[in-house]
Amino acid sequence: MRLRVEFTTEPFDLDEAPPHALVAREVIEAAELDAVDVGPFGNTAEGSADAVLTAVDALLRQTLESGATRISLQFNVIAEGEA
Repeated sequence: MRLRVEFTTEPFDLDEAPPHALVAREVIEAAELDAVDVGPFGNTAEGSADAVLTAVDALLRQTLESGATRISLQFNVIAEGEA
């Protein structure tokens, strides 16, 4: 099974990326995922279910430790042949 996760961390700071946002980027970019898109208002990553779930576990733990007060997640199962 393949998954796509979309996530945001808060609080937002439009002037400078807060520490939790930088940690989120580091965690997702270091994970063994097939596709990663990191942006100022939302982030997307996809890969095997195991890789995505492992990355999200690390993301949750490390961003909370770095000051995130809210983390929003949305998961989608990627149908075979869909990219």
